[in-house]
Amino acid sequence: MSVSRSSRRRPTILAAGSVLGVSALLLSACGAAPEEDSAASGENQDYAGCIVSDSGGFDDRSFNQNSYEGLKKAETDYGITTREAESQAVTDYDPNINSMVQSGCNMVVTVGFNISDQTAAAAEANPDTHFTIVDDNQIDLPNVRPIIYDTSQAAFLAGYLAAGTTETGKVATFGGMEIPTVTIFMDGFAEGVNYYNEQKGENVEVLGWNADSQTGTFTGDFEDTGKGKTTTQNFLNEGADIVMPVAGPVGNGAVDAITERNAGSPDDPARIIWVDSDGYETLASGQEYVLTSVIKKMGDAVETSIKDDIDGNFTNEPYVGTLENDGVGLSDFHDQAGNVPEDLQTELDDIRSRIVSGELKVESPASPLNNQ
Repeated sequence: MSVSRSSRRRPTILAAGSVLGVSALLLSACGAAPEEDSAASGENQDYAGCIVSDSGGFDDRSFNQNSYEGLKKAETDYGITTREAESQAVTDYDPNINSMVQSGCNMVVTVGFNISDQTAAAAEANPDTHFTIVDDNQIDLPNVRPIIYDTSQAAFLAGYLAAGTTETGKVATFGGMEIPTVTIFMDGFAEGVNYYNEQKGENVEVLGWNADSQTGTFTGDFEDTGKGKTTTQNFLNEGADIVMPVAGPVGNGAVDAITERNAGSPDDPARIIWVDSDGYETLASGQEYVLTSVIKKMGDAVETSIKDDIDGNFTNEPYVGTLENDGVGLSDFHDQAGNVPEDLQTELDDIRSRIVSGELKVESPASPLNNQ
């Protein structure tokens, strides 16, 4: 267990603009920027915003890191005090959350579906402390706000993009753990590929996930990069040339596999689709092979939830990120822009508009919209 005052520097996640349109992030009480002197004056210094990671840690280049950056931005923008507890294992969840509560945190942000039970227990035992949990909607308590995302919508676009740019006719996806916040990406990706096939009369194959039977390939955790590398190598050997890992740090192994493969076949490169954050901005290597990223704007939602709490507007109503409110989306294509034809980009814009309007439905058993 590692618990500290937030003095360590963390990698900065840059905000990524969607190539598929931009609309306002709709969160309750999301108002204008703070007064210029609000942070400098320290007027919110007595307010403590705290965060507990899951076992992926704050440098996972994914949802833990993105959520952490939202807390740090709130520290800069609103002059709050911040504390952090980085979990190395599941056994750290309870003591880390309890240490944050005992230190007097006004709000405790917990990150991930796997930390839900421990968050619920702490929230029930400490009704005066407010909690926000990212990527989970299992808790129904007056002092817990869920931040959740219909990532199937953005992953649908990624699947359509993959089908439209594959050279081999095979693409792949795999997960870390078999939980709803993972399978929702895989559902959307497979649906997007299937929609492309229907529209174009093609037969692009998806390896690693069958959305109808809800069965596929999982490494079993979010830590073992070796499993991510081996899994990706297997997909590449089967002919896939685009792979979307939904596995947190395990995805770094997928990047290694693709980078090594491309070193031997530079004229016929495989590519990767990253998730949660913009992989082009956050990955340590292999950025040139990132076709796009399926982004969840967790940092924005975390910061706004803290601002709501500072203003006395805490709510336990879930925030659901969608294409409509710009809570999810695709990143820029960056170095891969030249490999995405202009007519395909136009089709993606049109599909996005039809999903937002409700004309085109993206179905996933894991979608939070099923319970709205």
